[in-house]
Amino acid sequence: MRIGLIGAGPWARQAAAPALTAHPDVEFAGIWARRPDAAAQTAPEVPYVDDVDALIDSVDAVAFAVPPDVQFDLARRAVAAGRHVLLDKPITGSAADATTLVTAIDEAGVSSMVTLTRRFAPETRAFLDAVCDTEVATVTATWLSGALLGGEYAGSTWRQEGGALMDVGPHVLDLAMEVLGPIESVAWARRDDASDTWSLALQHESTGGVRTSLVTLSMRTPVRPSVLRIGASGPGGLVELSDRTTPPDRCYAVLLDEFLESVRTGTRHECSAHRGLALQRVIEQCRTLVASGR
Repeated sequence: MRIGLIGAGPWARQAAAPALTAHPDVEFAGIWARRPDAAAQTAPEVPYVDDVDALIDSVDAVAFAVPPDVQFDLARRAVAAGRHVLLDKPITGSAADATTLVTAIDEAGVSSMVTLTRRFAPETRAFLDAVCDTEVATVTATWLSGALLGGEYAGSTWRQEGGALMDVGPHVLDLAMEVLGPIESVAWARRDDASDTWSLALQHESTGGVRTSLVTLSMRTPVRPSVLRIGASGPGGLVELSDRTTPPDRCYAVLLDEFLESVRTGTRHECSAHRGLALQRVIEQCRTLVASGR
């Protein structure tokens, strides 16, 4: 499959570009970014295409590594051209835009996937497999990092504005949903602006009744290395995930395997844009509650 990449920031350099370059069933056909020099540093062996629509026209699928609001516009253009899409998370800046994008994807009949890369790590899959054998009532999840205090992600405007909820939040919310089922409502949400600490209580739909997850997120906590802990507990005991050692490009490689299979079979992947829309709605509920002070 011929895949083009839009974006040349740190995530493109760490995950998307290396995985696209190395995958045996992908032709990394071109890259476009706002800055040609950044594109050259990200994928030095890949042709730089100076017109984004020309890149879209020349490939079978487009991978994105750009801010959510930028992705919304460019992904709609790719979908309108009949291209499959690998979307960064969150898929847009609002639930309304996410709904518009998912509708366009469905109407175009193209495949989509959201780069929820932690889902594709072997340690995460081992955790989810163990959860399947355990009766779970509650999930507690924590992701703490200092990424917005310094380093290559600290200069990202959308990350500074959206904080941990927008950046690492989709990963954690996705795993909570995978364990307990769809999130029915946000019971409460708080944010400490100084530390960018989000505290969330979420209620999940479940065949066994309503289940609860408690989530803590921060990207302004001075810890190194970053802390990821997810515990699924209940009458069946406790299953924990505290390992995220698999590097992002290896996770992205597995994601590409499953994306190609989704395109080949025409089967919607569980991490399709529909999952991105569900996550966007939860994020918006949290932000609304924090803004209202409730």
